[in-house]
Amino acid sequence: MSNPSSDALASSVTRSIGQVLASLKGDFPDISISKIRFLESEGLIAPQRAPSGYRRYSAHDLERLRYVLSVQRDHYLPLKVIKEQLAVIDSGQPAPAVASLLRDGSPGEQGQTEARATPAPAPAPAPSTPRPPVRMTRADLLEASGLSDAALTELERTQIVQPRRGTVHYGRDALTIAIAARRMAEYGIDGRHLRAFKMSADREVGLVEQAIAPHVRRAGGNRDVQGEVTQLVISFHAALVRTAMER
Repeated sequence: MSNPSSDALASSVTRSIGQVLASLKGDFPDISISKIRFLESEGLIAPQRAPSGYRRYSAHDLERLRYVLSVQRDHYLPLKVIKEQLAVIDSGQPAPAVASLLRDGSPGEQGQTEARATPAPAPAPAPSTPRPPVRMTRADLLEASGLSDAALTELERTQIVQPRRGTVHYGRDALTIAIAARRMAEYGIDGRHLRAFKMSADREVGLVEQAIAPHVRRAGGNRDVQGEVTQLVISFHAALVRTAMER
């Protein structure tokens, strides 16, 4: 039987980011300080700050990191879905099954399908809280994504990964693409396939821009039409791919 005072002491011990990195390296060889800081910027962990200003990580932060890294590695869930999953756990409810997350989307949508007697109109996309921008150098991107220099060079050559417009720094989408490219390469999806994906995405963007142009003009600056439609297209495209893969 555990000693309550020992448990309390263990829970109050905090670690430096270097100690957290060392604790995770065995199970997650690709983890880096940049990746830990990126997950913090996404709101998945919230370490304390010591009076000196350095981050201090609790046992809860460490377990939360292990959970995030595990579902990323094993299921490649988007960070948005992982964050929603963590919110469910924080509320005291059991974590939703990964399979249902992949099928139905966010945890908040589960359990509602059977209760719907008739189809309801799709709700308008909820406004999202702006996330802090990600600003990474090329070296940061290599470290956080785990890509080799040669692999990143090839993605840059084909303009699949690019710095943010007018800068030499990379943003959140570049990191997402880089991580996905590395993971897909493990399954034989190489540069040739990725170029085909990009050509398909470019065609989709052209179609969408042409279709929404009148709505953008009418809305002026009152609505982010492009942002709303982008989210709808992403959701629609993801559902199409899932449906086709299940056949």
